[in-house]
Amino acid sequence: MSRDEPNKAAAPTPAKVQTPRERARAQTIADIVRLGRKHLALHGAAGLSLRAVARELGVVSSAVYRYVESRDELLTLLLIEAYGDLGDAVDAAVATADERNHGGQFRYLGRAVREWAISEPARYALLFGSPVPGYQAPAERTMEPGTRVIRRLMGIFDAASRAGVLKEQGGPAVVVPPQLAADLKRIRAEFGLDIPDVFLANCALAWTSLFGAVSFEVFGQYGAGTFAAREELFDHHLEVLAGVAGLVE
Repeated sequence: MSRDEPNKAAAPTPAKVQTPRERARAQTIADIVRLGRKHLALHGAAGLSLRAVARELGVVSSAVYRYVESRDELLTLLLIEAYGDLGDAVDAAVATADERNHGGQFRYLGRAVREWAISEPARYALLFGSPVPGYQAPAERTMEPGTRVIRRLMGIFDAASRAGVLKEQGGPAVVVPPQLAADLKRIRAEFGLDIPDVFLANCALAWTSLFGAVSFEVFGQYGAGTFAAREELFDHHLEVLAGVAGLVE
């Protein structure tokens, strides 16, 4: 560039415009996934059938296979979409909490998971229920969306640790075994965290306990008449977990 030539910022690359054929293909795949969600709610993941989806779409099954090659591919698309919707719900909820109130962010996260699960029980079951016989989710496609919520949870703990507000409970000091410490060290490096071993292990406890409580409710494990105040019970779980995990404001 010469000295007299104006220093112009590089123009942004324009978004690629889809051709009519590409738009039609994207719409057909979206319709297949939409009907897949409906059939998932009606028949469960094990009963999902591309042929049944094709019938409702009004095309022969061979036409559907040009867009979604197998039932397993449809399950993968449904998994990715469900993980994304759950992650969006959690992110939106956490964003409404004061970023300095880490315990509050944890509670917002937990309530968002529960609310989404109750409103989408079939999709929650696809993500966190029994494995679908004969199906193995491709890690290279599902790992990133599938870890959004735990990464968000670890981010809350990490921010609390960096702010110096994580507090250990009273009683005997917890000793982290060397084998577990090695796992925690790897996790810290992988996600760029600054959380001591005890609190990172507590984060894992909060994660599993949170989803365990949600699963108990969604899958009817409490029994019909055990707890009528389900929301209050869950909020109590969150309060206890926040305290045990060290998120005490």
